[in-house]
Amino acid sequence: MPCLNEADTVGICVEKAVRAMRDAGINGEVVVADNGSTDGSQELAREQGARIVDVAERGYGAALMHGIEASDGKYVLMGDADDSYDFLELPKFVDRLREGHDLVQGCRLPRGGGKVLPGAMPFLHRWFGNPVLSALVRLMFRIPINDVYCGMRGFTRKHYDQLDLRSPGMEFATEMIIKSGLHRNSHGTSMSQVPITLHPDGRQQHGPHLRTFRDGWRTLRLFLVFSPKWTFFRPGMVLLAIGVIGYAMALPQVHLFGAALDVHTLLVASLFILMGWQCILLATLARIFTGREGMMPPHEKLEHVTVERGLLFGIVSSVAGAAMVATIVYQWWQSGFGALDYPETMRWVVPGVTLLAIGFQTAMASLMAGVLMMQRSRRIRPIE
Repeated sequence: MPCLNEADTVGICVEKAVRAMRDAGINGEVVVADNGSTDGSQELAREQGARIVDVAERGYGAALMHGIEASDGKYVLMGDADDSYDFLELPKFVDRLREGHDLVQGCRLPRGGGKVLPGAMPFLHRWFGNPVLSALVRLMFRIPINDVYCGMRGFTRKHYDQLDLRSPGMEFATEMIIKSGLHRNSHGTSMSQVPITLHPDGRQQHGPHLRTFRDGWRTLRLFLVFSPKWTFFRPGMVLLAIGVIGYAMALPQVHLFGAALDVHTLLVASLFILMGWQCILLATLARIFTGREGMMPPHEKLEHVTVERGLLFGIVSSVAGAAMVATIVYQWWQSGFGALDYPETMRWVVPGVTLLAIGFQTAMASLMAGVLMMQRSRRIRPIE
């Protein structure tokens, strides 16, 4: 249980957890990760049988990480100390874990069989924040979880150690779900969910630690970080498609709604192509980086991509673009550097410059990929 000045409720939560384990014959302990409480929460928790772990680093995630690392159990159940989660429901999480699941997520929303009591969740969270963010998780990461923000969940210690979680704030719980989902898709991690009831916050001295818009944005930002496909690759493909369509209509001077599409359309189409290609390169670099850093499982296909292939593509594209531009320069020289047919010459210059830019971007990105793909080596210590 993460705790920061929860004197109103931490004793109740610890007592319920201890009672639930005793009644169900579960051999366990209650660890309260205290984040610097000044209201006597520590003593109240100890009186009910909890072990206190003092955590100097501030933050919901920081408290949980230190508390989990200090725990001794095969299974870990986390939940807030504000009495909104009923720890008497603890045994059904343990039962699911004993069935072989690596992570068991609580679900407060009716969609997953849960229940939110009146006054237990703000209107914006209940009808917009949680449903929308949970839907994004299911869409972007293919994770069968209906309530991504629920802070009551159980998991095996082995699974937790494999996740390498890093978020010190409220997004810690979301990072756990996303990484578990990524491991599910690549390593067969088993995830399940159980319906629970969310009760009104029992605290009187202060309000919730959660900040709606700040923590909502940090969660969305986490989604984007862990999904280069949605953040970069798919938008890049859309931009590329628009650019290619623009070329296909501008080169033959297609008339659309009475307007003749010409070199100006070609310029705009080139802009879309360049932006789209830049997004695809960023997706590649981001995916290599997240795989190498352990943030996501390595991408097998990208592991076999070589710097030389990227450089070769960049050189070929640059040479083709330079040849197109050189053709127009030669024509200009032949005409004594006089006036040129603007619409005709731009049909060569614009694609040529675009190919040059794509070639340069690809070559530089390939070199950067080489930097990211360098293996860490152990530093050899000198012989003394």
